[in-house]
Amino acid sequence: MYDVEQIRKDFPIFDVRINDKANTFLDSGASAQKPRCVTDKMRQIYTEEYANVHRGSYRLSEEITAAYEDARKTVRQFLNAASAAEIVFTRNATESINLVAASWGRKFLTSADEVLISEAEHHANLVPWQVLRDEIGFGLKICRVNDDGSFDWGDFCQKLSGKTKLVAVTGMSNVLGTILPVKEIVSAAHRVGAKVLIDACQLAVHQKIDIRDLDCDFLAFSGHKTYGPTGIGVLYGKYDILDSMPPYQCGGDMVDVVTYQSATFDVPPARFEAGTPAIVQAIGLAEALKYMMSVGLDNIKRYEDELTTYAVAELSKIAGLHMIGTAEGKGGIFSFIIDGIHPQDLAFILDKEGIAVRVGHHCAAPLVHRMGYESVVRASLGLYNTKTDIDVLCKALNKAKTFF
Repeated sequence: MYDVEQIRKDFPIFDVRINDKANTFLDSGASAQKPRCVTDKMRQIYTEEYANVHRGSYRLSEEITAAYEDARKTVRQFLNAASAAEIVFTRNATESINLVAASWGRKFLTSADEVLISEAEHHANLVPWQVLRDEIGFGLKICRVNDDGSFDWGDFCQKLSGKTKLVAVTGMSNVLGTILPVKEIVSAAHRVGAKVLIDACQLAVHQKIDIRDLDCDFLAFSGHKTYGPTGIGVLYGKYDILDSMPPYQCGGDMVDVVTYQSATFDVPPARFEAGTPAIVQAIGLAEALKYMMSVGLDNIKRYEDELTTYAVAELSKIAGLHMIGTAEGKGGIFSFIIDGIHPQDLAFILDKEGIAVRVGHHCAAPLVHRMGYESVVRASLGLYNTKTDIDVLCKALNKAKTFF
């Protein structure tokens, strides 16, 4: 049984009142709150166990090195990857995608090739390919989403071709809540010989990912969205592909042999982790993923699906509210506007009621514009949200309408 009230007790921030109101946090799509086990573990390391990793010939260093590499094994388990050597720690998913563009892209893409993305992409999975396109000269194709926010499979298939060398798509839109058919996208791309990168920032939070079943070539997600700390992200890559890629950055820990004349480089994942890593953050991420797995990823999805259905139904009752993204099977992200109220004004009023939402284009400006807006309000769910949170939001939205 999913006991959301017990889960909420694991998150100390819900004891904090906002503007003398209960903390109704509906901005997990931007960054999720942290369970006590994560902050306790990180505090313990900093105060009792801290040292640098990999090179220290003393107990503290050896123990924290083991903990750091165990964190990599936890990520491997979370994704069901074949090997911990396929897990690269980065600063966030944005760096993970930039790593693929800068390393794999610069080595393997030519002016005769094409990269295919979707209209639903976050800037982090759009701008790196624009920059690389301008440098190399390949074609950048963008497949459509439909007016309801669903993925346009026909347009994707039409634009996928023998020239396509990479398909890079989100698993779940951070604006629309649309869950893309990533397994089918991977299969179709592989049939034409293309590699596939999945931006799983939102997807990894809300449902189980089996990387071996999915069979994508790269996958990225961020720690701070999966209830872990900031400053840590993950790049999964099939090992043979990672091993074919040059370093992304150079410095300590990623080299094999160095002379004044030349250098050789370590094997993955060390090749892509130059310098002192985010040691404590990686271990904190592992604690967060263990927490999610202890709750049960299937349980989280089942509960959030029910909550999403409830939220869509309740928000739909509000006169003048327009939901952006109504695709079947969408996840717990709700972007909307209310007639006659600027989104920023609406967020200001909601804050006075203790409600946290996000306003703007959500780092997906072309998508928001394609849907017909400049700025929208976004409420997003986490595993700790309740029907009461939805009720409080809807009551506050109706209250806001009385001011305009």
